[in-house]
Amino acid sequence: MKNDAPISTEKTSIQVIERMVSLLDVLSRYHDPVSLKELASVTGLHPSTAHRILNDLCITRFVDRADTGTYRLGMRLLELGNIVKSRLDVREAALEFMRNLHRITNQTINLSVRQGDEIVYIDRAFSERSGMQVVRAIGGRAPLHLTSTGKIFLSIDEPKALRAYITRTGLAGHNKNSITDVAKLERELAAVRSNGYARDNEELELGVRCMAAGIHDDSGKMIAGLSISAPADRLQEAWLGDLISTAEQISAALGYVPKTTK
Repeated sequence: MKNDAPISTEKTSIQVIERMVSLLDVLSRYHDPVSLKELASVTGLHPSTAHRILNDLCITRFVDRADTGTYRLGMRLLELGNIVKSRLDVREAALEFMRNLHRITNQTINLSVRQGDEIVYIDRAFSERSGMQVVRAIGGRAPLHLTSTGKIFLSIDEPKALRAYITRTGLAGHNKNSITDVAKLERELAAVRSNGYARDNEELELGVRCMAAGIHDDSGKMIAGLSISAPADRLQEAWLGDLISTAEQISAALGYVPKTTK
């Protein structure tokens, strides 16, 4: 019988937390302040119970009480959300997803970001068994128009910005497969925008093909690219779905919510 009180207290504490969360969840669904009656009805809580919990949430600034006696989410949630956002790191968010994609493909998985006219490789998952020498290590750079991830970034540039990139770089190539023609690059980027992914068909390195998809943050901004690199004769179209799905999972981990079309 000695443990009865602690167990009862624990259950009560958990119950209170569950009720607090249910009230916060309901408030998040409403754009305008919500009445106590409505909150009690939707959550199934007795009005007096809901009122007591809401008072505590108001004291801690998780909920604000409007002048009309209605309630809305408080600024404390925004403050905590900003702290979480500031601590999110795309490398940290992507790592386990990259490892899973590597296990599926057994090929090199790259995480890259844009810096000016180049992409920079910031993380990589690979094994020696992939049969491809990893030439560009973490920290390595490559021109945007010669890489699958780079094309993803170029595809979202405004026409004026794209033209400026072309002028600055001259679309210099690395080999016979490199895209060095303006019209061809524009057609390639139009395909990227239409398909939602990009390819590099031995344009950066002979014998190496890549496919890439974009990663977005909670504001919808594309902040990185995820790509699969493989020997040209081993890249499989079946991996494309896994690549896109993995990029979407990383984006979701960063708080990205895709816009729905009606």
